[in-house]
Amino acid sequence: MAAKNVTSRKAGKIEYTLVRGGVKNFNLRVAPDGRVRLSVPARATLAQADEMVFRHAGWIEQRVQAAQSRPQEPLPDKAAALERFTRVSEQYFPLFEQVLNGQRPELNVRDMTTRWGVCAPGKRRITLNLRLAARPQEQVEYVVLHEYCHFVHPNHQAEFWALMTRLMPDWKQRRKALRE
Repeated sequence: MAAKNVTSRKAGKIEYTLVRGGVKNFNLRVAPDGRVRLSVPARATLAQADEMVFRHAGWIEQRVQAAQSRPQEPLPDKAAALERFTRVSEQYFPLFEQVLNGQRPELNVRDMTTRWGVCAPGKRRITLNLRLAARPQEQVEYVVLHEYCHFVHPNHQAEFWALMTRLMPDWKQRRKALRE
């Protein structure tokens, strides 16, 4: 994968962070704090990046205003979050012990803006969003089990969802609550 190049830019009155490289498509995001970020393939031109921001200016402005009007909740304590996630992980580890050759996955906690969790099967690592610690137990369990299932099926094909259904029949309701 290509190296990333990060710069600050302005398209009209919209300031944004441009990240070049590391992606195949244009990805435009507004973080919960209102910061705008555009990731583009390394081959994309600055004019193409600015055009993308111009074209979505209305959407960006709506998202930034929503972010600014939303009260910012303090982040949970990282150590307490890791402790909570570890307890849930211990609950599901026995189901995956053979797949993991008896070795527990490394658990990491990070403040992430677009994901609740990430699994790196090759590194035997699960990274969980710090903000997940503030969510109800059922939602934490859903995310932890979801990431564990990636040790068996690294994608979201039918077999992955069949495994989720077998291990957590109400996963759809839990995911829906998490997304609200």
